[in-house]
Amino acid sequence: MEKSLWQHIATVRQQSPLVHNITNFVVMNNTANALLAVGASPIMAHAHSEVADMVSIAHALVINIGTLDEYWVESMLLAAATANKSNKPWVLDPVGAGATAYRDEVLQKLLAFNPTIIRGNASEIMALAKNNTVTTKGVDSTAASNDAISSARLLVEKYKAVVCISGAVDFVVDSKQTVSITNGHPLMTKVTGLGCSATALIGAFAGVTANKTEAAVAAMAVLSIAGELAEQQSKGPGSLQLHLLDQLYALTEEVFNARLKLGITA
Repeated sequence: MEKSLWQHIATVRQQSPLVHNITNFVVMNNTANALLAVGASPIMAHAHSEVADMVSIAHALVINIGTLDEYWVESMLLAAATANKSNKPWVLDPVGAGATAYRDEVLQKLLAFNPTIIRGNASEIMALAKNNTVTTKGVDSTAASNDAISSARLLVEKYKAVVCISGAVDFVVDSKQTVSITNGHPLMTKVTGLGCSATALIGAFAGVTANKTEAAVAAMAVLSIAGELAEQQSKGPGSLQLHLLDQLYALTEEVFNARLKLGITA
């Protein structure tokens, strides 16, 4: 797999996939800039009258439930239904899963449309799998990423999706293997929306990569490596965000392969 990842990054840069995002107010600008920096093309659209048409022209759909309201929920359901019907890859970010009954109700409706990839923190993945031992602190995880691997496997089995758990170690789980990525830096947790940016990047890679597990791994790896490189230039979270975009844009194959820390287990 390691040998394939840079080729996926090169493909995103060459093909500039259009990623349709229905995401939250907090991260729209961050998400769009991260997609542009990695070489993709972002669009944010949630009007009921155009959602289906937008999904049809995009390479992939990303749905992030961070700042829910009733109008946007209908947009999300319309988009997910269209993606499911047309076999378009779509990525679900279950932000704050388990925090409220309404959030969980919306997620169950979205899951009925079989997301291609699900990405969340450990608490979100565990809540989505209905692991009742987990508690949610707003949108922050109260569990380590490795605590959610069994929950991720349940989601893989039930929804036939690839599941990505983000944390100090990122895990990508499918029906055959679990891939760990140990790049990144703790300072990245001090910048809002980097998890949401990761989800959007997964959408970009899923739009042009046949192997969806490799798409998720490539996206998480490129963001994590860019983050640890950015931290070396940064004095705090503000400058980290600035340098992270530069690193996503300028990252080379040599540096990526030298930095990559990947583990694969059956």
